[in-house]
Amino acid sequence: MSTTSRAIASTGRVEALSDGVFAVAITLLVLELKVTEQDAEGGLWHALGRLWPSYLAYAVSFAMIGIMWVNHHAIFSRLALVDRSLMYANLALLAVVSFVPFPTAIVADFIRDDRNARAAAMFYGGVGVALGLAFTLMWGHISHHDDLLKPGLTNQGARRQYRQSAMGMCSYFIGIAVASVSPIAALAVYGALGLFFAITSAHEPLDLTLGVSDQAPTAA
Repeated sequence: MSTTSRAIASTGRVEALSDGVFAVAITLLVLELKVTEQDAEGGLWHALGRLWPSYLAYAVSFAMIGIMWVNHHAIFSRLALVDRSLMYANLALLAVVSFVPFPTAIVADFIRDDRNARAAAMFYGGVGVALGLAFTLMWGHISHHDDLLKPGLTNQGARRQYRQSAMGMCSYFIGIAVASVSPIAALAVYGALGLFFAITSAHEPLDLTLGVSDQAPTAA
């Protein structure tokens, strides 16, 4: 599709907004790590030890947001331009990223509650599904719009990332299923999924080789 047929812009402002949202979201996670004087009445070390659900939720969420930031950078390292649809897809992603501290707090507060622990872990997994869906939408859009890519890049890598994002989104349903049995195990699954996709995406090529039929048009 020609870039002249729709509104396009450079990536700078989108990246700046995105980095700001990621930074704020990842900083807000630490606000759940607090000990009051009342908590410390039985001894500070004991109170700090009782915060293990908060530590666990913080670690998983920090890794989740951090990996999302790395993958977001991978998207924009390929792009020369963005269009309005991609901007909206990016906003959808940022909306979910900024929401992550809330389910993190829910998990930290209720993971030891026999009645609500499963619901808390399943809710957390649902946010992982939403993050995967947002990334899938972004990669899907890019895979159909070669003209947004930097000169010399094809959309083959975007297509692979689209499939991988879709697989990642579906994988979170495994964690949700595990959460119905063991909430703690579900958090381990969520963390393992993030690590897996971080490792696999680190070796993703940029597809710098152009074929005759795959050549991406340069921006006018």
